[in-house]
Amino acid sequence: MQCFYYFKDKSRVAREQKSAPAIPNQSRSKGSPSPTAKKTSKSSGSAVSTGSSQSHRSIPALFKEKAQNLQVFTFNELRNITDNFNRLNKIGEGGFGSVYKGYIRPRNRRGDRIPVAVKKLNQNGLQVWPVQHLQDDTPTIEMICTDGSRIYDVQIIPTYSRIIIGVVSRQGHKQWMAEVQFLAVVEHPNLVKLIGYCAVDGERAIQRLLIYELMPNKSLEDHLFNRAYPTLPWNTRLNIALGVAQGIAYLHEGLEVQVIYRDFKASNVLLDNDFNPKLSDFGLAREGPADGHTHVSTAVVGTYGYAAPDYIETGHLTIKSDVWSFGVVLYEILTGRRSLETNRPRGEQKLLEWVRQFPPDSRRFSMIMDPRLGNQYSMEAARRIAKLADSCLIKQSKNRPSMSEVVEALKQAIQTSETGGTTGPTTDMIEEVSSSTDLDGERNSDDARASEYSRRRRAHLEKLRENADATGRRRFMLMQRAKVQ
Repeated sequence: MQCFYYFKDKSRVAREQKSAPAIPNQSRSKGSPSPTAKKTSKSSGSAVSTGSSQSHRSIPALFKEKAQNLQVFTFNELRNITDNFNRLNKIGEGGFGSVYKGYIRPRNRRGDRIPVAVKKLNQNGLQVWPVQHLQDDTPTIEMICTDGSRIYDVQIIPTYSRIIIGVVSRQGHKQWMAEVQFLAVVEHPNLVKLIGYCAVDGERAIQRLLIYELMPNKSLEDHLFNRAYPTLPWNTRLNIALGVAQGIAYLHEGLEVQVIYRDFKASNVLLDNDFNPKLSDFGLAREGPADGHTHVSTAVVGTYGYAAPDYIETGHLTIKSDVWSFGVVLYEILTGRRSLETNRPRGEQKLLEWVRQFPPDSRRFSMIMDPRLGNQYSMEAARRIAKLADSCLIKQSKNRPSMSEVVEALKQAIQTSETGGTTGPTTDMIEEVSSSTDLDGERNSDDARASEYSRRRRAHLEKLRENADATGRRRFMLMQRAKVQ
């Protein structure tokens, strides 16, 4: 596992001073300064911009209204429906726990049992270790892991003295609680449904579990990259992209409070029986910036290859961070390649660098398309989607489209595909691509001939060895016969 560290060269106090102060609560009189303004700035971590200071209810406040819609399960109930978390019922595994299949009775106790997915947080995700005494000017350390596991968060806890205590906490419980609250509040056909949860604080162990609707067709990642699965058809890919975009647009614009997903990737897109996509895993989701702020300053977390460069460099989180991640996944859908594949030639390992060699308007564009699609796709629609992906991947975050604009662009691409755009690469494209590769073919012909000669030579030597062995055996048998005589 490789990790990328981000060292903040200033103390926590310096970071508080760097963050602009939050707008005071409207309930406070205009004439009296707020003694908690600085603390509010620390918790929001947002930069001030011009705009209305009208406040909206937070996710925890909205959760209080919706909490009664969730079922509360006992640990024994979940142990029974999963056959004591039998490995045969395990349908998934991640850095913070495992997912098991089970069946529950409907809430009204009528009708057939309902298949569900039970996500069980492992004990490693709940451990906390004291580290050492730190001074006020100790820099904070943040790290992000390439295997998708979450950040190890350094929390600085002040005491009555000037000495502070550093505690390294795996973010399991924090993310579990975030997922409960976010999924209880949101309601959209392209977001996975949370049925209930279980929280046990026992003397022997702490248990945290989530119960979701079961998504039988697993994830988009499985169908794009696992060759054991049938090829995902072109139209299905487009519908998945559209559904996911609608789900993210709902998070950004369809709620009382803005929600930033922060960890969008193909493995977090689950598919139901009809291959309708649903976003899952809201453990890293964050509320968007407060009114009058442009961004949220936060620890850099997510998955390598999907996080926006501006977010990685500054820690400034906005809804445009999700837009960048969506652009990466769009190219994964087109190419059938992961964002990072170290087993490929060096020039092809990073997906975004590789696809830049084949612009959407070029004749060589078809070379990036997933070869498993054959000619069963609309070239014109593919070009449109690649251009859309490029707009999502603009370095300056403010120039990226909103997700509602992405939804409209995808609808147009789907319409183009359905009205009979060019299917697959044309003959002219194939001829140009072939001519552009002739030189490479000539360069490689000598190597190919040498390789063929080497193969034949090895086969010839193997044959000689077999003949020598046969001759030796015949001589040995003749000598034995001579001795007998």
